[in-house]
Amino acid sequence: MKRLLSIELQKIWKNKASRILTLTYFILLSFIALIASIKFDIGIFKFHMAEMGIFNFPFIWHFNTYVAAWLKFFLAIVIVSMMANEYSYGTLKQNLIDGLSKKEFILSKFLTVVLFALCSTIFVFVMSLILGFIFSSYTEFDVVFIDLDYLLAFFVKLTGFFSFCLFLGILVKRSAFALGFLLVWSILEGIIKAFLVFRVFPESNTGNAIMQFFPLEAMSNLIIEPFTRLSIIRNIGTQMGVENTKDYSVHYLSILIVLIWTSLFVYFSYKILKNRDL
Repeated sequence: MKRLLSIELQKIWKNKASRILTLTYFILLSFIALIASIKFDIGIFKFHMAEMGIFNFPFIWHFNTYVAAWLKFFLAIVIVSMMANEYSYGTLKQNLIDGLSKKEFILSKFLTVVLFALCSTIFVFVMSLILGFIFSSYTEFDVVFIDLDYLLAFFVKLTGFFSFCLFLGILVKRSAFALGFLLVWSILEGIIKAFLVFRVFPESNTGNAIMQFFPLEAMSNLIIEPFTRLSIIRNIGTQMGVENTKDYSVHYLSILIVLIWTSLFVYFSYKILKNRDL
């Protein structure tokens, strides 16, 4: 496994565009800390993000993983390009000639996907600890490490999403078309969700229950938006007579669904490569 991973990392690092995108991704992750510096003072109205409690333990685990997940598209480009370059530069055929089996080839790509997801999760964990101990009003040990399942959800979400990108890269061969397909698929899921929720099952939650089994929707369900959890938002909602009944917890059914999709993406990536004439 170490040998396979080493091969893939060398390919990524030697490609200037992939190297820049990867570094940009981790640099942007660190910019989450800059949210704490957002401050507006307009007369009696004062708005300071850090004072709103976004970096309080354990809320910070929810907030940071949700925000960091939006940056995954940078690595998605790297992963899709990684596969497109294999076809464009003929390195896939050369690897197979040199003795690498198709199963080992797919395994090397998947190990890279897992490594990206793991490094992202560790990065967010360390950054959240630092920000939390600087800004949080609660630093007791039993409070700090509550809700760490958001990190698990973040890791599973990235692994599933990157595996989907890997599958599209193998299926389509061209990075631009693969990313276009990803966009079309997300739009298609949105249309289906709107149709089921607002037209077919407007009086029940059946539409959402069906949509939870779609790949991108399942990934989205892993980490629900955290902003309406903030006390200031809840107070505004209460004053307006809006009751917040949203469930923000990590559901292990969603994790299982994404893991199943991840397995399917890797399996079908292998099947396509196995049956394709290179």
